[in-house]
Amino acid sequence: MNEHHNPAGSGSKMQGGQMQISAISKYFGIGPLRKQIINDCTFTLESGKLTVLIGPSGCGKTTLINLLAGYETPDSGTITVDGSPIKGPGKDRLVVFQETALFPWMTTLQNVVYGPMVRGEKDKKELEDEAMHLLHKVGLAEFRDKYPLQLSGGMQRRCELVRALINRPKIMMMDEPFRGLDAMTRELMQEYYVRLFEENHLTNLFITSELEEAIFLADRLIILTNRPASARTVIEIDLPRPRDFKILVTKEYLHYKQNALEILHEEAMKAFSVGSGAAVADFLEAYSEVKAK
Repeated sequence: MNEHHNPAGSGSKMQGGQMQISAISKYFGIGPLRKQIINDCTFTLESGKLTVLIGPSGCGKTTLINLLAGYETPDSGTITVDGSPIKGPGKDRLVVFQETALFPWMTTLQNVVYGPMVRGEKDKKELEDEAMHLLHKVGLAEFRDKYPLQLSGGMQRRCELVRALINRPKIMMMDEPFRGLDAMTRELMQEYYVRLFEENHLTNLFITSELEEAIFLADRLIILTNRPASARTVIEIDLPRPRDFKILVTKEYLHYKQNALEILHEEAMKAFSVGSGAAVADFLEAYSEVKAK
């Protein structure tokens, strides 16, 4: 495999952690049904960096994030945060999944402050001030008293971003959080997300199947192999921040995209040889679109 912290509101700072994933493997099933999902996977989530992990459908991305979150335990290998082995879920690692997890009986503001409120970490006024600062950043300040069913899908995603961020995790993990949104809403979410990252510089892991999204967001792009997944290549994305969508037409961006597509195409051909239709569809569709331009 090739291998500043800013205020979040109320004058406070957030600290990103470093996660080391070392030679982890994971199997599911027993006997003849036992299958390997992750194989000898090694990479680092560097402190204060936005790492994007991309791979084909069904390669094991969600299993991998469950291992990093502590919901599952690897069969071999180690996962550490700042040198300490993880021993299950913890508030130092928070995951935003594809499905909404907002409490439907709570308002936007109540959803955001719920975690730190029940832990008694701050007084109510200080917590609400920080929540409103973050809600303003994502355009939801005027929706503070609305319930989830009164919000659009994109607004719910923004609320979940803020709810995760206010908990001050050392590592934020995003499991294809914008999947299923329409193209315009997805682009808007990418802009909000990248602005929040550039303000706070928490350690972020973002999982996606969309290459343009991956390169637009990433400081480091990790390309996974087909199942069983391992980290095949790490590409350092040296594009200036703050970012906007103008970078999508720059020579530097297109160079990164072409380089990644060549690797993804090789993985698609391997998938084709073993009959993995979903992986082939993911990779070849992206590859053919670029070749047609």
